[in-house]
Amino acid sequence: MFKMTALFKQPKDKEKFDEYYFNTHAPLTEKIPGLRKMTVTKIVGSPMGESEFYMQCDMYYDDFEAFKVASKTPEAKASGKDVMSFAGDIVTFMFGEEVNE
Repeated sequence: MFKMTALFKQPKDKEKFDEYYFNTHAPLTEKIPGLRKMTVTKIVGSPMGESEFYMQCDMYYDDFEAFKVASKTPEAKASGKDVMSFAGDIVTFMFGEEVNE
């Protein structure tokens, strides 16, 4: 399974961030064709104490080809434009393949 991860640093206003993320952005992202699953994790700390990161969103696709097709859809483009409008300065994106050992 192919996964795109969005890792968010601490927002200036957590309450405002959460309100927008969960009520506007997440529903927009969930409409992307080919998206199999989306999980959101609030980061509560690290072994060294407080983390510079606030939240992680993992978006799962069948494989890289399915992701490439999905990323060209109007829904994916709308989600990408939206995340950059409210979190462009605090988000990092990563891609990965799940590996079963």
